[in-house]
Amino acid sequence: MLSLKTKLVAYGTAASVVFGIASYKLLEKDGPTATQKNEVLAKVLMQGLSSAHYSPENLDDNLSKKAFALYLERLDYNKKFLLKSDVDQLAKYQTQLDDEIKNGSFKFFDLSMTLLNKRLKEAEGYYKEILDKPFDFTKEESIEVKPDKIKFATSQAALKEEWRKYLKYQALIRVADAMDSQQKADTVGNKEPLKSQAEIEADARKKIRESYEELFKRMSKLENEDWRSTYFNAFANIFDPHTEYFAPKEKEDFDIEFSGTLEGIGAVLTEKDGYIKVSEITPGSPSYMQGDLKAGDMILKVAQGSKEPVDVQGMRLDKAVSLIRGKKGTEVRLTVKKVDGSLKNISIIRDVVVREEGFAKSLLINGPKPIGYIQLPAFYADFNGTGGRNSGDDVAAEIEKLKQENAQGIILDLRNNGGGSLQDVVDMVGLFIKSGPVVQVKSATGAPAVLVDRDPQVQFTGPLVVLVNENSASASEIMAAAIQDYKRGVIVGSATYGKGTVQQFFNLDQVLPATFNNVKPLGHVKLTTQKYYRVSGGTTQMRGVTPDIQLPDTYSYLKYGEKEQEHALPFDEIPAAKYTTWQSPVLPLEKLKAASKARINSSSTFSLINQGAMRLKDRSEATLRSLKLTTYMAEEKKNQAEAKKLEDVRKNIPQLDVATLKADVAKLAADTSASARFSAFTRNAKKDLYIQEAVAILKDEL
Repeated sequence: MLSLKTKLVAYGTAASVVFGIASYKLLEKDGPTATQKNEVLAKVLMQGLSSAHYSPENLDDNLSKKAFALYLERLDYNKKFLLKSDVDQLAKYQTQLDDEIKNGSFKFFDLSMTLLNKRLKEAEGYYKEILDKPFDFTKEESIEVKPDKIKFATSQAALKEEWRKYLKYQALIRVADAMDSQQKADTVGNKEPLKSQAEIEADARKKIRESYEELFKRMSKLENEDWRSTYFNAFANIFDPHTEYFAPKEKEDFDIEFSGTLEGIGAVLTEKDGYIKVSEITPGSPSYMQGDLKAGDMILKVAQGSKEPVDVQGMRLDKAVSLIRGKKGTEVRLTVKKVDGSLKNISIIRDVVVREEGFAKSLLINGPKPIGYIQLPAFYADFNGTGGRNSGDDVAAEIEKLKQENAQGIILDLRNNGGGSLQDVVDMVGLFIKSGPVVQVKSATGAPAVLVDRDPQVQFTGPLVVLVNENSASASEIMAAAIQDYKRGVIVGSATYGKGTVQQFFNLDQVLPATFNNVKPLGHVKLTTQKYYRVSGGTTQMRGVTPDIQLPDTYSYLKYGEKEQEHALPFDEIPAAKYTTWQSPVLPLEKLKAASKARINSSSTFSLINQGAMRLKDRSEATLRSLKLTTYMAEEKKNQAEAKKLEDVRKNIPQLDVATLKADVAKLAADTSASARFSAFTRNAKKDLYIQEAVAILKDEL
């Protein structure tokens, strides 16, 4: 059986054979042209995907059709540039892309660039002409905002009309926001002169024009080579959404994190389909502490304090990052599109990320039978062996402190925990079970490797609740799955993300011999190489972990998670590992479910959360938006009123009686900054409805 490394070396050797000595001599004599370099890159990339991916695809007409559809979607995501006639020209190649890759040809790609550049110049004229005239917001008309439901225009006149509605919708949002802000300011005695609707509308068009001038200036500077990664990734992403090609510069920008010694907001960003997307919030960061920015959000605009926002759609990741980063204490305002399609303005004060905020921390919830609460933002570890902290040891230390204060039950909070060290998951599960397998990890071939807790000691034998939500992913899902399979504790919250795959980065330069040095650097490929499986046999891929007790959540009815990703690897099962469920005592799960259901059904707060979740679902599915100002503003006021109703109810819910652990008091007293942050953590925990229900579940068990 070949190891992954052996496979990679093998496909590198095969690549050199494909090109042969004559090809190398041509490159050596004349120097590599862009076409020659891309020919080498295309063949090496596809051979790597075919030989080393967990679930390889054949390079054939079927793959060609899928790659064509994905590339077309990303080339013109909002269908605002290409005409149907352009698409028809390109469609002639939809079964030929596999042959072009094999032959080192880029006719289809070159044609797509020719057509796009032509339409970009035409569209630049559309927006300038349209924004010269005022919009009529009294007219009854609407716009479709979901790209999947929009068809390519059949004529330039039809495309221009689409642009008119598109720009009018953006102006409508600005006008409505400005009028709403002006009305609120007037009610509190603001003495600033009020602007008329006509003046507000003119300001909106002016600002949109400036934004599009910047956007088209950026797009005019893009060259064919800048689109090459998009083309190659149309092939890579067919294998699965986490398999990607990164050009040399793009690898440097991959998941840029605003943390460490840099002053920023603390988010991990990626660029996809022309959008800057939040893939992770760094624990302890300004974004984490502020709380509104979430994984899955798309950043549309960035503003410095009160200055005019800059549109970052279509912007390179590194350029967008330079706008978001800034000095400690300064404000950045982000306009984001949430997963339900709604827009939200988020203000974040930049700061240096406080790493300690990303570590495990705990509280004691007072009562006749005290309960411990542990928040774990990530499964962090000292991967470099430099003496740093790891989550397994830290959680063990927190449990010990809670035991010293007679905690009878424990809540382990894994909400918004995106994962991390798998070994720490094994160590952590071992704190609650005697011994046994924790997770199975399988490569494309061969038997799965079983990671086992071999320590028969159990640090905590009392009742356990694990809190999860839709942003609990990867290692978090393995932790929750193991606790659930062993029937060791109750999983509470909402269904987890469903990412059960493992990726590795590989440098393409390292799989080609030195004879190809003059076409390097070629970049990197991120390959999915393994899948996680529960000890009970099912993978966490696609399905995630379904909680034993599900609680209403904002995202309850939205399409979210791995299952919504294009070409995601499927759910499957392997034989279960040998393990023994927890029997001391047997978990009274049905009793706990019934009691929790009764509480949730009688809770006005959970009822409002459920109603809000259903409204978000309806809004995400109703993608036809009115372009009439009075209709739009009435809908926005209704949404604001519903949100305020929930906010008011949450303010009045009884608060938990929580206390800082005695072991932490002296340490916090010596650090005023850490003490202030811990006080904020305590305040949030007191009024957290989900922690309150977890406490009630533990009380039922105790």
